Amino acid sequence: MKRSSRNPDPGTPSGRLKFSFFPGCSLKASGHENTLSLLKFCQSMNIDLVELEDWNCCGSSSAHSIDKRSAKYLPMRNLSLAPRGVPLLIACPSCLLRLKSSFLSIKADPALRQDYEDFFGKPFDDELEIIHFFEIFNRVDLKDQDLAGKLKGIRVAPYYGCMLFMPPELRYEKSHAGIIEKSLRPLGADIVSFGYANRCCGTYLSVAKPDIARKVVNEIIFKAMEAGAECLVTACSMCHLNLEIRCTLDNPIPVLHFSELLSMALGAEDHKKWFPRHIVDPVPLLKKRGLLT
Repeated sequence: MKRSSRNPDPGTPSGRLKFSFFPGCSLKASGHENTLSLLKFCQSMNIDLVELEDWNCCGSSSAHSIDKRSAKYLPMRNLSLAPRGVPLLIACPSCLLRLKSSFLSIKADPALRQDYEDFFGKPFDDELEIIHFFEIFNRVDLKDQDLAGKLKGIRVAPYYGCMLFMPPELRYEKSHAGIIEKSLRPLGADIVSFGYANRCCGTYLSVAKPDIARKVVNEIIFKAMEAGAECLVTACSMCHLNLEIRCTLDNPIPVLHFSELLSMALGAEDHKKWFPRHIVDPVPLLKKRGLLT
């Protein structure tokens, strides 16, 4: 198992990785099953996640279009809560973009750095490592877990959404494309390519203009079904929500969080807490595939 270069906490047991954790609003509310399964996965992989104390909304898509001051200070405050010397892990793509963009802006702008330090009364940590959940797969190896065949040929269509494919100011960050495929294929999943893995789900238009979100969601799910997928696997809890609540197709396939499939492969038995939160019940499919009894 690879160790993080900035994980020196002597209180962390040998062989375990430690990250501070910013869940964000979606993972704590509409996508809480995503959080539960992510925590279970990390526990099984000897990873300690320590949630930031008293974190706040990152501002997401709303703040920067309505209130520039809130959009500026909301992500900055979360950065101020992150402990030094411990990587900050974020699972929500929208939250990742807000916090990482804020971090890079402060790092590059002396005046903004001074503003940060005056406002929060502490020095800016320009060595803070901010990573997406996908990046832990560079530090742990699922092959060490003897999981070959655990997903028993379930036909999955990976769906990343658009936010993980960075805006211009983050263009030098590593691409997360292919992580779902590379992780699930060795576990026995049959990966279905359908050409819509990066298509926007409508994001917050789901509230402002639901007819637009409904059209794009129906197209995404229809194309996955047409390609032979039995389920969609998402990288974003907001995308997961939109794909479920805005789909009006007859008998749509279920939508699973990436962390749910990973946790099931590792033998987690907490699914009774996760799957009742899904609008399209995944249990019949999972039983059909022998993943549940």
